[in-house]
Amino acid sequence: MGTFTIAGVVRATCSAIWMRLKASVLPHPTRQQWLDIAQGFLERAQFPNCIGALDGKHIRVKKPPNSGSQYYNYKQFFSVVLLALADTNYRFIIVDIGSYGSTADARIFRASRMGRWLQSNQLDVPQPENLPGSTGPPAPYVVVGDEGFALSSQLMRPFPRQGLDAKRRTFNYRLSRARRFVECAFGIFTHKWRGFPVAHPAGPPKCQCGYQGVCSAT
Repeated sequence: MGTFTIAGVVRATCSAIWMRLKASVLPHPTRQQWLDIAQGFLERAQFPNCIGALDGKHIRVKKPPNSGSQYYNYKQFFSVVLLALADTNYRFIIVDIGSYGSTADARIFRASRMGRWLQSNQLDVPQPENLPGSTGPPAPYVVVGDEGFALSSQLMRPFPRQGLDAKRRTFNYRLSRARRFVECAFGIFTHKWRGFPVAHPAGPPKCQCGYQGVCSAT
């Protein structure tokens, strides 16, 4: 069987896996499922009202023809970005695949369906609640990200590292503990699918199709 035939079979298989499984393995969580995810972050990271850890992962690709520097990232290789929201069981909740490697994670998040859904409250996220042991105003449920993301009412990021007092250092430590779950999820993903670090020989659209199938099967 020829190389192009095998590549076509793989793409068709990944596309079928994605279309068949995405509704069951990557469904939009219900309000109760968001609450269960938040409970996991409270118990395992001591970070309350957190409904997911957000980060981006660069998928190596061969430079597409006539693409200039669109896919060339700050790590100095060509890539597309897998943006993922993960829970404390190292499972992907929502993924966005295929943005240019040169694009910052924060910009990808704002332009993604995931970001728009969170911004417009289309994901049935629970209403703000008091933090444990607090009598202050209710706090919203949020996702956590690193310094590359912009602070918003839906996303928490660390305080700048300079001039931190004890409370802010503690906050950054807790947020880092919560954020490590998405980093570990990427590590598990990479280990399970050994071809992940290798430059994908297909163009970005075909690469996107392949990794959609892989995410569904993870």
